Amino acid sequence: QVQLVESGGGSVQVGGSLRLSCTASGRIFRVALWTWYRQPPGKAREFVADITTGGLTNYLEPVKGRFTISRDDAKDTAYLQMDNLKPEDTGLYYCSADLSPNIGEMRYWGNGTLVNVSP
Repeated sequence: QVQLVESGGGSVQVGGSLRLSCTASGRIFRVALWTWYRQPPGKAREFVADITTGGLTNYLEPVKGRFTISRDDAKDTAYLQMDNLKPEDTGLYYCSADLSPNIGEMRYWGNGTLVNVSP
């Protein structure tokens, strides 16, 4: 069993901050790639950020400079620090963990945590 659980979501006003966490449990030796996704209400899921074992990161263009993804391998946890939040950041945020260097071969998902940014 491999399980991912997100936490840290909530409601904030424009300009506020949230820090999301995603912790994996089960038979995990190393997460090759941590990824955060989000799904705005009524919209399709979209990529937000990812981070490799070497610390290389990618971000959705609108969140660059505002969001920071990080990882703590000792805790099998990934984080998403979100600053200067905007209403368009509202949505259900998911994390995924790729346990294989062949991305997508062994990917696990959390159930998501809600983020609501009020005007």
